[in-house]
Amino acid sequence: MKNFKDLKIWQKGMDIAISCFQLTESFPSTERFGISSQINRAGVSIPSNVAEGSSRTSEKDYGRFIEISLGSSFELETQLLIAQRLKFGDDRKVADLITNVSEEQKMLAGFLKSLFR
Repeated sequence: MKNFKDLKIWQKGMDIAISCFQLTESFPSTERFGISSQINRAGVSIPSNVAEGSSRTSEKDYGRFIEISLGSSFELETQLLIAQRLKFGDDRKVADLITNVSEEQKMLAGFLKSLFR
């Protein structure tokens, strides 16, 4: 079992999850169970799957959870792009979060490759 809290992909994922909640606080209240909820769930899924995968004993199983985390990051990016087009939230904060998600995607993809070298 690896200490997931030491992984940069988990740490950045945690920052992204917190940023999601902070961002969606300013969304219209009508979106509480809509896109706000989707964004928050996808954001939480990124570090959660990194953590869960770290408990797996095989690289293949671990890699599957990293893939799920990566998938959640692409889902989150899409939701943020939708929010941006709808002008939900502060435009600068949305753009910064999209940039952070993109960086996380690269880190997750690199980590996934390193598992199978």
